[in-house]
Amino acid sequence: MTYSVAVSGASGYAGGEILRLLAAHPDIEITTVTAHANAGQPLALHQPHLRSLAHLELQETTPGVLAGHDIVFLALPHGQSGQYTDALAGTPLVIDAGADHRLTSPDAWAQFYGGAFHDPWAYGVPELPVGGLGSPGSTRQRANLAGATRIAAPGCNASTVALSLAPGVAAGVIDASDIVSVLAVGPSGAGKSLKTNLLASEILGSANPYAVGGTHRHIPEIRQALAAATAPAAGGDVRISFTPVLVPMARGILATSTAPIAAGATDAQIRDAWVQAYGDETFVQLLPEGQFPRTADVLGANTALLGLAIDRAANRVVVVAAVDNLVKGTAGAAIQSMNISLGLPEDRGLTVNGVAP
Repeated sequence: MTYSVAVSGASGYAGGEILRLLAAHPDIEITTVTAHANAGQPLALHQPHLRSLAHLELQETTPGVLAGHDIVFLALPHGQSGQYTDALAGTPLVIDAGADHRLTSPDAWAQFYGGAFHDPWAYGVPELPVGGLGSPGSTRQRANLAGATRIAAPGCNASTVALSLAPGVAAGVIDASDIVSVLAVGPSGAGKSLKTNLLASEILGSANPYAVGGTHRHIPEIRQALAAATAPAAGGDVRISFTPVLVPMARGILATSTAPIAAGATDAQIRDAWVQAYGDETFVQLLPEGQFPRTADVLGANTALLGLAIDRAANRVVVVAAVDNLVKGTAGAAIQSMNISLGLPEDRGLTVNGVAP
């Protein structure tokens, strides 16, 4: 079966990456692309690298244009997707790459985003443990994606940190009440809109922290994902100090996350938690002991690479994760979740192989 697809926000980075991946998907026909200010212009004017889609023209983003497709991807700024989702009630599958349907807490939405709160959808990070590891009723997030008709693709920083630490939280070998994460991130994660702080002259040769001191919008998403990974009997709060740093690379996230070692946890138990969580996963891979990833290793791939260290002197576990923020961080996660929802092979249209040099 071939599924007809419409992609909104197609002139932006996330929309463009969704299109790039879908163009190689054997079960997908991209029939409609939409934009706001760029409506009426050729897609190739804004995504000149997408040669196989150069025949498409950007249409206006309206419910009427988006309706009538098997699948609709919404790649819109935060706070804008919700106005379309009610109008797309007849669409079999809608996937939102924005934040509008990620959070379960209205209070968290009000604090970090503001505006109208929308119901949470199935969270598009299939590999995340849910309800502990090996506990009665424990599972993976992919179980919630199977057959889902509404999917919230993750925030790139949020899913990177959650994937980094969820195995330790789920197994109870780390203390989730004192997490520290520092991320080096590329500016494409901020979207394609013209912003002075993202100009090349501002970021080249510099590293710039932003959203410091607990203000980044991905914090409640991280806390929500890690709380869901906790074994029911474990309880406890998830607290995180989260500091992103803008660095001069077009794409990529290198996240270094640490948490205290839980009382009594041995080195073997700690590493085994990550092995058990991801040993059979295609797109989340734990590197051999003593090895750590680079962002260059995952460029263009739907892969999250993790390196794990146990710092007994500081009594902390250290996880270094590398992802391509536009692929595994956003578009790849959305398409991987789409595949699961439709009952297709999970890796259809996706690759674990990066591009080098």
